[in-house]
Amino acid sequence: MTASLCLASASPRRRELLASIGLDVDVQVVDVDETPRDQEAPAAYVTRLARDKALAGAGLTSLPTLGADTVVVHDGTILGKPRNRMHAEQMLAALSGTTHDVMTAVAIDGPAGLLESCVTTRVSMREIGAEEIAAYWMTGEPADKAGGYAIQARGAVFVTRLEGSYSAVVGLPLHETATLLVRQGISLWP
Repeated sequence: MTASLCLASASPRRRELLASIGLDVDVQVVDVDETPRDQEAPAAYVTRLARDKALAGAGLTSLPTLGADTVVVHDGTILGKPRNRMHAEQMLAALSGTTHDVMTAVAIDGPAGLLESCVTTRVSMREIGAEEIAAYWMTGEPADKAGGYAIQARGAVFVTRLEGSYSAVVGLPLHETATLLVRQGISLWP
């Protein structure tokens, strides 16, 4: 199968999600500055990163290019990927017993121009004790996940409720992505 889309991301989860809807992608890993700007709202931040990734990837290929980014937002604070064990444990302790937002933005640069969407999903977690947080860190799973957990794997045991898009929490809102792909002329039903 010939790739019909460039994925400007190293995320294996995004590649798997796109494969689940029948798309073979060409992966181009891009490097963009992920530093939040002063007073930048979480939705604006995650959308800017998705847009920057799509545009950076588009410069490397002739294919329509998808960029995406996911952040966890707790009490208005953006929680990205943990810097180290202590940071991951602090994030999970903060999320314990609370409800937070997961924002995932997707941008696709192609024949229809640059199209984008941002999806917010509410995630509630049960109380998580310090020993369980430490044991979870030892699995290696939290190291490269926004908010320090993976809903599609062991981190799911902490989640008590989800309101919104499950796939967006994993890393790509499939409904919104499919809509943007169709607008770019990419058929999901060959």
